[in-house]
Amino acid sequence: MSEAGSGVRLVVLASGNGSNLQAVLDASASVVAVFSDNGEAFALDRARRSGVPAIAAPFEKGRSRSAYDAALADAVAAYEPDYVLLLGWMRILSAAFLSRFPGMVVNLHPALPGMFPGTRAIGRSLDAYRAGRIEKTGVMTHFVPDEGVDSGPVIAVSDVMILPEDDLASLEARVHETEHRLIVETVMSLVREYERRG
Repeated sequence: MSEAGSGVRLVVLASGNGSNLQAVLDASASVVAVFSDNGEAFALDRARRSGVPAIAAPFEKGRSRSAYDAALADAVAAYEPDYVLLLGWMRILSAAFLSRFPGMVVNLHPALPGMFPGTRAIGRSLDAYRAGRIEKTGVMTHFVPDEGVDSGPVIAVSDVMILPEDDLASLEARVHETEHRLIVETVMSLVREYERRG
């Protein structure tokens, strides 16, 4: 996505390693800030190495979910994003956050629409394959309009076949490779839509 997205401002929320963030950064999208609820997340290091503001926003014990989300929304809004990307963000966002960014929050999930919402999606898909219930899994990107878990309007989908010889590590590797491609394709489509609206 060379030079694409130069007019679009992206804020990324990530809780862990940040390999999907790296794919977006490598594609030259305009990431203007990265937030993490995990102060040790490698995603923050990836942001710093790319010259992007990296903000640790840990959830404090005793704080309400809505208070945390409202404060996070204030911090994110200061960067004036056009889209907020959830790339491995491990917290369900409440209305206190989502109402501030209607139609702007996009999630990446390692499963097909309607299948394996929430955590451990890849492992659960492998278990379902071994039980003879499915033949493939996949990756999707979708908008996040409410507190539903991985259930918002779908933007893009890519299948990942499960092979008889797969173990968790091999399936994870192919799913992650697909994630990296799909999130870049999704950002490109968001950029085109943003520029079309113009």
